[in-house]
Amino acid sequence: MSEVLTLQRDARAVILSVNRPQALNALNKEVFDALDDWFARAEGDPSIGGIILTGAGEKAFVAGADIKEFADFTPEQALALSRRGQQVFGRIERFPKPVIAAVNGFALGGGCELALACHVRVASTRARFGTPEVSLGVIPGYGATQRLPRLVGKGRALELLLTGRMVDGTEAHRIGLANAVVEPADLMTAARAMLDSMLERGPLALKAAIAVVNAGLDQPLDEALETEAEAFAALFATADLREGTRAFMEKRKAEFKGK
Repeated sequence: MSEVLTLQRDARAVILSVNRPQALNALNKEVFDALDDWFARAEGDPSIGGIILTGAGEKAFVAGADIKEFADFTPEQALALSRRGQQVFGRIERFPKPVIAAVNGFALGGGCELALACHVRVASTRARFGTPEVSLGVIPGYGATQRLPRLVGKGRALELLLTGRMVDGTEAHRIGLANAVVEPADLMTAARAMLDSMLERGPLALKAAIAVVNAGLDQPLDEALETEAEAFAALFATADLREGTRAFMEKRKAEFKGK
């Protein structure tokens, strides 16, 4: 485990923290490499059921990219950086197990984009989301121009992208950027409760739901519905489906095995 990431395990839940509090957890090459490596390995680890991703310290989730690293980049270097960030965040978005962002403070620029790549966002009232890149004469490069409109709508996304305005956790929840907002002291408890609720469900069904939602966003409705139907049908060949339906009829808690 890289020093820029810290990990806590509790049963099948993992709390993964970006650990650069002295730099407000800003993204740099080391953080990208560590996230990419960890999520690649965790995908095939059956002992991991889901992730809560957060930032070390009390001030920041991830305050943005480390501007010192790219201020003098050429366009060619900037293109490579953007593609690298998109690749890492795409891996998180496609991760087949639930990933919840617990946004404890500043989630600006690349930090906001990291939160957008997670499946669900739980925000503290102290959270601050924003895409301030236009203030530097540039635009987001790790996915915000595409993921933000899908969450909050085109007009609202463009307002945030074009002004660089920050929104707090309460407003983020109101506009659909955050799934829930809680007081700072309750953030990790709320995120863990949401993850635990997910982990009680069938892991193959969770994987299928994530995959179908991601695929359907880029498909015409008829194709997306066919993708759903095929995934729905495939689950009927699993032991988990048989266990889940039996447990429901027998009025007991299902014991899913991921098979």
